[in-house]
Amino acid sequence: MKNFAKTIIILLILSGNFLAQDNNGFMIARLKYNGGGDWYNDPSAEVNLLKFVAQNTNIKTNPKYEFVDLSTGNIFAYPFLFITGHGNIVFSEPESNKLRTYLENGGFLYVDDDYGLDKAFRREIKKVFPDKDLVELPFNYGLYNCMYDFRNGPPKTHEHDNNPPQGLGIFIDGRLCVYYTFEANPSDGWTDPDVHKDPPEKREEALKFGTNIVVWALSN
Repeated sequence: MKNFAKTIIILLILSGNFLAQDNNGFMIARLKYNGGGDWYNDPSAEVNLLKFVAQNTNIKTNPKYEFVDLSTGNIFAYPFLFITGHGNIVFSEPESNKLRTYLENGGFLYVDDDYGLDKAFRREIKKVFPDKDLVELPFNYGLYNCMYDFRNGPPKTHEHDNNPPQGLGIFIDGRLCVYYTFEANPSDGWTDPDVHKDPPEKREEALKFGTNIVVWALSN
């Protein structure tokens, strides 16, 4: 029954307009931000994830590194934005307004703390949604079992401060529009093997988790 449900999810994705951004397939756009943080780090991450998604689902992808500038770029051309890095983030008021409009109109933002991002991200996302808080998702939330089973929530890909990994979100009318992983860092596991030298099983776990994020974002 679970495999049947997963098949239905993939078919719903393919039958909708989610992939219309590019005739070559679904893409993830890295969000460039101001403030001095290394928004550009590990550019192989989403490329490898998109390849894994294409190999293990029916989702057609365009596996290349693509970034978009929040102040000038057309973020509305992409259904899925990705933020990572180690340092500071600063959103101007126009940028915050633009990101809020994007998210209120069906866009999805995934943020992965690569260590050192947490304080700045929590501060800046409050500019985007002053009246909303990040809430921790329960382990039975659909994202954790829509494709692969993560019954304990986000995997611990890299150790940061010896705290349990967390997956937090912001919802609009019941839809998860912002997903944030803290003390987990799965996107490090998506990178080329020689970057962080993670064992194959740890990389596969991270890629499976990333696939769940993509499937959930596109089907909800």
